[in-house]
Amino acid sequence: MGIVIKQSFKNTFSTYIGFGIGAINTLFLYTNFLTDAYYGLVAFILSAANIMLPFMAFGVQNALIKFYSTFKTKNSLNSFLTLMLLLPLVFIIPTGIIGLLGYDLIASFLSQKNALVQDYVWHIYLTAIAMAYFEIFFAWSKVQMKTVFGNIMREVYHRLCIMLLLCAVYMNWIGVTTFINCVVGVYISRMLIMKFYAYTLRFPILKFTKITNSSSILKYSFLIIIAGSIAMIILDLDKFMIGQYLEIENVAYYSVAIFIATVISVPQRSMHQIMMPLSAKFLNDNNLKELQSLYKKSSLNLLITSGLIFLLIILNINMLYEILPEKFTGGLFIVFVIGLAKLFDNALGNNNAILFNSDYYRIVLILGVLLVIFAIIFNVILIPVYGINGAALATFCSIVIYNTMKLVFVKLKLGMHPFSIYTFKVLFLIIVLGLSFYYIDFWFHPIVNIAIKSFIVSLIYVALVYKLNLSEDINEQLKKYFPFLK
Repeated sequence: MGIVIKQSFKNTFSTYIGFGIGAINTLFLYTNFLTDAYYGLVAFILSAANIMLPFMAFGVQNALIKFYSTFKTKNSLNSFLTLMLLLPLVFIIPTGIIGLLGYDLIASFLSQKNALVQDYVWHIYLTAIAMAYFEIFFAWSKVQMKTVFGNIMREVYHRLCIMLLLCAVYMNWIGVTTFINCVVGVYISRMLIMKFYAYTLRFPILKFTKITNSSSILKYSFLIIIAGSIAMIILDLDKFMIGQYLEIENVAYYSVAIFIATVISVPQRSMHQIMMPLSAKFLNDNNLKELQSLYKKSSLNLLITSGLIFLLIILNINMLYEILPEKFTGGLFIVFVIGLAKLFDNALGNNNAILFNSDYYRIVLILGVLLVIFAIIFNVILIPVYGINGAALATFCSIVIYNTMKLVFVKLKLGMHPFSIYTFKVLFLIIVLGLSFYYIDFWFHPIVNIAIKSFIVSLIYVALVYKLNLSEDINEQLKKYFPFLK
């Protein structure tokens, strides 16, 4: 776990910086500098682009990681990398042609509920391409076991740029239309910077010789289009469907609550960057002993870290909503149920990395299709009845069903699961601290209240984790940064 812990710590640090900037953007700048309709429009464009991303990338970001370590000669590796660079064009070019020929029809469909969307369909297409190739170049650096710079670009760069653009809107330096155009430009520039960095690690040499296992690669890439991006689609499908059933302002209200809950997934996002290539290597080498060790350790460490974040959010959510505009403060239920879903995600450790890089990746496609069907059905039923709370409940039910099926499958096929007695000790600790501190608030300003309460809860939580020796890896890190513990 040495390289995992080292890079995960750096990635977590940069991810939290990104989420901090994103929090300022989402909770304060967007809500005050843009109208609700335009804020909802930006959220809709980015959500729709995220839904298109896996198709634009054509599964290449996953195939690159899975098969890279199987090529042992320079010629075969260069041929493989050439294929990875060109394969997404199989979907991107036909989609662009269809967009040109059928723009009016597509724009009319997407703008049935909200006419504001009609003039921004091409923004979705261009953003999706930029997002797709960014992920491909990020995977290019991951297989070199370099994830820190890519994580900074993924989590910090675009949020910082958007913060500056929002300030420009506030200063009347640019209009809202220019702002939205510039947001697309930010994602394109991010992709280009990631490309240049990836090429410094390994510059591509275009080679068009036949690859021995090309059929397996193409089959994997095609199937992973859906299977490898289920979580991303599900988290944005709800926003997309809210835009089809409710006024677009509701996408903005929902996005604020979702952003708060998504902070829980930061440790998983950070560790996932290095767990993917490591899991692929263990599977390609048939080293199941190391794989099982990584499975259990990643699950426990992620549960401990995300459990603390879950506690801090739930225990401070009422105070946080006191400093937000009133119309954005109706998302307590959304934060709680999506937070639980993200906590379950973290508890699965590198489960996704195992499935995506094993010979059983086809089952992820089947489970993924079922998940999308469940999510659409749940959203169609629940959004008209419960509004944005219904969208959150639909997402929660879909994710829990999907994760449970993946957990059971890995146990049946590989004979391993991520849980231990320490898992239940951590869950017990989270429940006890949550019940003990939820109703305790101080009489200070909400920000001061959040700071004091967070410090007390964090201190108690970390002390108990260390004292009970719940994780050797976390204890070693604590000793490293707090020498007096030795």
